[in-house]
Amino acid sequence: MLNRHASVVTHALPGVAMNTQTSYRSSSLRKYRRPRVLGWAVASIVLFWAWRGAEIQPGALIDNAGDMARLAGDFFPPRIGNLDVYVAQMLVTVQMALLSTLLAAILAIPCACLSLREMTPWWVHRPVRGLMRACHTVHELVFAMLFVFALGQGPFAGTLALLVPTTGLLAKRFSNAMEASETGMLKSSRITPRTGFGTLGLGALPYLAPAWASMSLTRFETNLRSATVLGMVGGGGIGVSLWETLRGFQYPETATILLVIVGSIMLLDRVSCGLRKHWR
Repeated sequence: MLNRHASVVTHALPGVAMNTQTSYRSSSLRKYRRPRVLGWAVASIVLFWAWRGAEIQPGALIDNAGDMARLAGDFFPPRIGNLDVYVAQMLVTVQMALLSTLLAAILAIPCACLSLREMTPWWVHRPVRGLMRACHTVHELVFAMLFVFALGQGPFAGTLALLVPTTGLLAKRFSNAMEASETGMLKSSRITPRTGFGTLGLGALPYLAPAWASMSLTRFETNLRSATVLGMVGGGGIGVSLWETLRGFQYPETATILLVIVGSIMLLDRVSCGLRKHWR
């Protein structure tokens, strides 16, 4: 009976129904457009603020185009007389990145366990989380300068400079992966002042190990790129020769070093990508 009356009213007043639908659509469009307009306005203001602070001058690229072209021409042809020396220094750079990543992955596991809310009381996981966050927020170059001042120049200082922020970052990511794990094993473990470090639940490790390995490989790629410039502040590796040739205006030698760096990183990226696909 009600449906019949409703159909009569709808057929009797088609203009009213169409006006209602039109007003509803227009109000919906206005509600949808307002956040978009506000978002674009905020983004434009932030972009203008960053543009002013960075002192961006596109005209300088045009005015100095000739000087940049001459500078690029000075890099060619590369001089390969010291290629064996640069390859040996690149191997040291790879060793620095590899060792720092492996040690950081090992150290990150207990740090990740200590930062879990399900496993530790608040007075344990909060300080550990804060310490790990502080470690990976400081750049590697800052740590490199500190360790060079404390230990002297060389690959040891560069390796430690990579180790500290990598441990903090991997501990954070490992703990996030453990908290997001659906195995349910983490809740069976808990650290208390009386029991000490509880058992983690070995059933969760097969699920977590591939994710941890993939995260470590990704960080290794980042460490490899960072290690190439640590030598500029005395951290060892190929960055030492890179800085010396740039400072001495030996641009053909710099071109050879850059080719060695690019080739090595591209090769190791392919290997790392293949390993990550295998562990998925």
